[in-house]
Amino acid sequence: MTEPPMTEPHMALPGAGVPFSLGYGTNGFANHRLDDALAVIAELGYTAVALTLDHHHLDPFAPDLPRRVRRVGDRLAELGLRVVVETGARYLLDPWRKHQPTLVSAEPEARVEFLRRALRIAADLGADCVSFWSGVAPSDVDEDEAWRRLRTALGPVLEDADRRDVPLGLEPEPGHLVTRLDQALRLRHELGRPEPLRITLDVGHCVAVEPVSAAECVRRAGPLLVNVQLDDMLPGVHEHLEFGEGELDLPGTLAALVEVGYAGVAAVELPRHSHAAPEVARRSLAALTAALAPVGVDHPWLVEAERRVRAEPAAARTLFPAVARKVGRGALRPESDRDGLVHGTVDDLARARLLTVLADALPADRLATEVLELYRYGDAAERRGVLRALHLLPEAVAGTGREIVADALRTNDIRLVAAALGPFAARELDAHTWRHGVLKCLFVGVPLAAVSGLRERTDGELVRMVSDYAAERRAAGRDVPADALAILQEAGR
Repeated sequence: MTEPPMTEPHMALPGAGVPFSLGYGTNGFANHRLDDALAVIAELGYTAVALTLDHHHLDPFAPDLPRRVRRVGDRLAELGLRVVVETGARYLLDPWRKHQPTLVSAEPEARVEFLRRALRIAADLGADCVSFWSGVAPSDVDEDEAWRRLRTALGPVLEDADRRDVPLGLEPEPGHLVTRLDQALRLRHELGRPEPLRITLDVGHCVAVEPVSAAECVRRAGPLLVNVQLDDMLPGVHEHLEFGEGELDLPGTLAALVEVGYAGVAAVELPRHSHAAPEVARRSLAALTAALAPVGVDHPWLVEAERRVRAEPAAARTLFPAVARKVGRGALRPESDRDGLVHGTVDDLARARLLTVLADALPADRLATEVLELYRYGDAAERRGVLRALHLLPEAVAGTGREIVADALRTNDIRLVAAALGPFAARELDAHTWRHGVLKCLFVGVPLAAVSGLRERTDGELVRMVSDYAAERRAAGRDVPADALAILQEAGR
């Protein structure tokens, strides 16, 4: 292929402080040969690719498929590209009907066979996962029947995924039976939380159809995230846009990926931009690099500290207090969160990374003891770091996490109160404790933007409590915080 002009060298990717790999989707290179598309993606500086299996890009029904898979695998290795397998090709299974059949069709066998083939290909390529969606429910099928079809069709696919040790990433897709993240999580729950079934999240879809931000969706999916698609969108409109053309908060979304410790592939998904693929991919990487600049903790000390904790978990006791001196204390998003109460600080993020390494190195009982001691004997910044990392730790230490959150909510330190009501509290606190935590935020001046899951967990009792709080403020001749008024207004009070 023709080499890119020497006056436009490939762009350097953000460094080791970003735990995930930035990639680009081959469905955005539909007019390129696959070899050429992979080469351009790598030349630009991406380190991963989202490979959509299609007629012209590794046809899963080709008669010489094993040879083709070996060739693509060798090419990926040669270019240093990590890979996820996507299954959203439009007319691969039926030349007349786009995306048909689906897992909710009356006869889903062709889709099931395709997904099983995709799993074999993914295993041979060493791919992170196979990404898929549910499909649109037929107009003459009621919702209960559509869900039954989906659960039934997924059975053999999940068996293959488990046998091949390849995760499946279920992608909520606008207009499909599984449209939103909560529906994907519901399906996983109904199926008994099978280990291979994870989540693919398209952050543009979050803008289009989710009731919360893409960043909050990232936090809710958390450890179930196995694949991320990056693009911009407008609310209510399912159209993949370049970054900056929609309403996605790109820096905030990428910060959330770092915050939850996501270490997979995050690939640009622009399937209608193939006509200008190289330039669109170049612009996309520039936007991602700029958005990641204030997010990553790319510090040699932290990289070495992680290595030491992996080799010797007890080293965390001495490294944890040193974090702020080594990497800094600034807010991750100072332009909108000067004190780091909502999005946290650089040292919060670094401590979270150390704790995730520690979690991989220790059994649950020892981890619980270490985490509790790091909190108990730490200063305010160290305690905040523990609180902000609790949702990243195994469920086996949730009891210790609840104990730590309860302690933080007994203080009047706004940094600890804010950190205590993050994703862990939204997931683990009982309703009574969580409501009082929200009220504590109002009392001490913590912005409710710091409270994860506020919209979903707000109930009539919390509204009553906030109403009483507002009445007391008015009776005393004091202003009612805007956050309290917003809760009351949302409830029609």
